[in-house]
Amino acid sequence: MMGRTVKLPKSPQRIISLVPSLTELLHDLDLNERVVGITKFCIKPESWFRSKTRVGGTKSVDFEKIKALNPDLIIANKEENTKEEIEALSRDYNVWISDINSYHEALIAIQKIADLCNKTKAGENLVLQIERNRKTYTLPAPLNPKVIYLIWRKPYMAVGTATYIHNILTLLGYQNCFLKERYQTITIDQIKALKPDTIFLSSEPYPFKTKDIEELKELLPNTECKLVDGELFSWYGSRLLYTFNQSVFINEKAT
Repeated sequence: MMGRTVKLPKSPQRIISLVPSLTELLHDLDLNERVVGITKFCIKPESWFRSKTRVGGTKSVDFEKIKALNPDLIIANKEENTKEEIEALSRDYNVWISDINSYHEALIAIQKIADLCNKTKAGENLVLQIERNRKTYTLPAPLNPKVIYLIWRKPYMAVGTATYIHNILTLLGYQNCFLKERYQTITIDQIKALKPDTIFLSSEPYPFKTKDIEELKELLPNTECKLVDGELFSWYGSRLLYTFNQSVFINEKAT
C-alpha cells in the first residue's frame, strides 16, 4: 500500500503485528499459532493480550524482543508507527506497511493481509460480510445530521477531513462539519459557530464519559452530545463487521 516491494515466504509462520486493529484481524483470520508478537496496545482479543509476547508500543518498539522472536513478517501502519522505527526494522525484517484513510482502503488491506498469510478465502468471506452489513445499514433520520467528532479533551481536539474516521462518518450518513484537515484543536466558540446537530465523544484515544457530556451541555445547551465506541470508527480491520450498526456505535451507558 506504500508502493514498496516485500518478498515473503509463501506462508509466513512468525508474524508480529504493530497495529492493534490489524492484530484483531489476524486473530479473525485464524492465525493464532503464527502470530508471535503484538504491542501493549493490542488489547483484542483479550486472550492474545494476555498470552502473546508484547514488543513495546506502537511508537516505541523493543528491538531486542523483536530480534528474539525472529519474525518472517512484521505488519505495520504508516500513521500508527513511526517512520524511523519502521525504516530500522525494514533493514533486518520483512515489513508490510498499510496506509489506510478510507473504508475502501481498509477492505483492500484486509484482503492483502489475508493473501500475505495464505488466508485468501477467509479474507474474501470477511470482506463480503462487511459489505453486506454496510449495504443493509439504516441511515440516520433526518439524513446527513451535522456532527463534530471529538477525540481529546483539554484541549478539545476534533477529527477533520482526509482521515479514516471522516470517511466512516460519511458512510454512516453523517456530515462532518469540522472541515480542517486531519486532527486539530477546536474551541467551544468554534463549535458554536459550526452549529453541529450532535457532538460525538469518542471512547479513544481519550475515554470520554457521561461527566464530559454534562460539562459540554453547560457550555452548549442546545447541542446533542453522544458517547460513541471509537473502535467502530477508527479500527480498520475485522472490527468493520460491527461498524454499520447504530445501536452498537452509540454508547449512552459509559460512566
